[in-house]
Amino acid sequence: MTKNSKDADVAFIQALAAILDENDMTEIQVKRIYANNDSMNVRVSRRVEMVGAAPVAMAAPPPVAAALSEAPATPIEDPAALPGAVTSPMVGTAYLQPEPNSPAFVSVGAQVSEGDTILIIEAMKTMNHIPAPQSGTVKRILVADGDAVEFGAPLMIIE
Repeated sequence: MTKNSKDADVAFIQALAAILDENDMTEIQVKRIYANNDSMNVRVSRRVEMVGAAPVAMAAPPPVAAALSEAPATPIEDPAALPGAVTSPMVGTAYLQPEPNSPAFVSVGAQVSEGDTILIIEAMKTMNHIPAPQSGTVKRILVADGDAVEFGAPLMIIE
């Protein structure tokens, strides 16, 4: 590999990182194909912490001593681990109502049947209706209308 091609690859990766930041994305993966059956796979991602199911980019982790001194006395509840947790099957934008200014699909305390649409996740301009995986009562809604969600992020609790 020549110095020029290495510099071009570095510039390409830096451009991907800039796109990641500018578009508030968490990950980009690209395969770049060169001549002579040569290629380069690039995956650029940033660490994200789910706070109320909204992604928040984090800075570098604090030193271990500082992290231990700031640790909460009680463990933090992970909503995804609760029985009845409905998690996101994809990355996208969650919508709690079928269209603006219309009633929400469900609300806390509502009874749902298995298969009822509980929200929509928009991914790549496609509206994906998310069905209730079980019948029960909506105990908690963990996302707000228009929130960005990641794969596996808890959306609501149905018990």
